[in-house]
Amino acid sequence: MVAEVIQELRLHAGGTYIDATLGLGGHAEEILKHIGPGGTLIGLDRDPQALEMAMERIKDQRLKAAKAKFSELENVAREQGVEAADGVLFDFGVSLLQLKGPERGFSFLSDEPLDMRMDSTEPLTAEKVVNEYPEKELARIIHEYGEERKARRVARSIATERRKGRIRTCNELSDIVTRAVGGRRGKTHPATRTFQAIRIAVNDELGEIQRGLEGALNILRSKGRLVTIAYHSLEDRIAKNFMKDASREGRLQIITKKPLIPSRKETAENPKSRSAKLRAGEVL
Repeated sequence: MVAEVIQELRLHAGGTYIDATLGLGGHAEEILKHIGPGGTLIGLDRDPQALEMAMERIKDQRLKAAKAKFSELENVAREQGVEAADGVLFDFGVSLLQLKGPERGFSFLSDEPLDMRMDSTEPLTAEKVVNEYPEKELARIIHEYGEERKARRVARSIATERRKGRIRTCNELSDIVTRAVGGRRGKTHPATRTFQAIRIAVNDELGEIQRGLEGALNILRSKGRLVTIAYHSLEDRIAKNFMKDASREGRLQIITKKPLIPSRKETAENPKSRSAKLRAGEVL
């Protein structure tokens, strides 16, 4: 949704913007085209591999990149000398680099070690969650973060299997979950929801989104734009409720009364974009 991002950020020459999910630099590259030689773009990413690849792709002195989580956005901006930004972009969720990257342990279709860390220097891994969290806590995570109806059954199966020996690979966990919930649900693999839930728990993704949005609102100047892209209901609900609350408090005007969705052309070219929802607000 690059065109929609550019439109809703309302970019202008000489402006200061923050891309809170630099990724491989796709959005950043387009933003830089619109902010002129006097513009500044701060790019954050908690994944050091993605950050390195983005910096290789974009060799531009106007881009100030930093390894940081959403919750560190405000501090990073101030460390870069930015007291007020004109726009902040969040692109939530996991990237293809993480899903497809070797030894990252995100995919239920791989035989990689269970990892799922967006930042490999963090101590908590999926292997630890799966093998050491109490069964009741596992069920809560799988139910709340994965919206899996059979969360208790999945957690019970995991607890039973780990008593025989640690569950160490993605394939092992995928097989356990598949047996617990039954066969494929249409095009959706039976382990999809459980893997999503564990990934969210490992990276504290929902907490990071909430803290990042708060930091963005603090750093945005009057008339500055906040833009979010979410790919599943949990992320989108946080962004929606945050903007509604900020609107009621008189801090933000909601620009997108209903979220923007990708065009038919984009979903045809990139089917993975079909679940994206973009929301925008303007600081008062």
